[in-house]
Amino acid sequence: QVQLVESGGGLVQAGGSLRLSCAASGRTFSSYGMGWFRQAPGKEREFVAAISRSGATTYYADSVKGRFTISRDNAKNTVYLQMNSLKPEDTAVYYCAAAPLPLAAQSLAVMSRYNYWGQGTQVTVSS
Repeated sequence: QVQLVESGGGLVQAGGSLRLSCAASGRTFSSYGMGWFRQAPGKEREFVAAISRSGATTYYADSVKGRFTISRDNAKNTVYLQMNSLKPEDTAVYYCAAAPLPLAAQSLAVMSRYNYWGQGTQVTVSS
């Protein structure tokens, strides 16, 4: 069992940056592949980025590639999402999730592979 708590969301102007954090409980954080997903009003939840258990591989949705960076610190039980050059279409609730699977990051883009989810943090980008 792992509990996830996101933080770092807020209101930012287009072109600005935010850094989201997701703190995980428990002593087995390094056993989980981690992902970030987002859900905009009236839309389905979608994949944003994933990172493998060791951090060796990362994978991004085309819409955020080159602007967002996922990273993790297993000593701190935390995964991060650095978001740069933000656009109004990035406005959404952002969720982190944990998958107890030894997969490369590209294989972690599938929502159904995640067992645990945080409560979400709101990101609003104004134009």
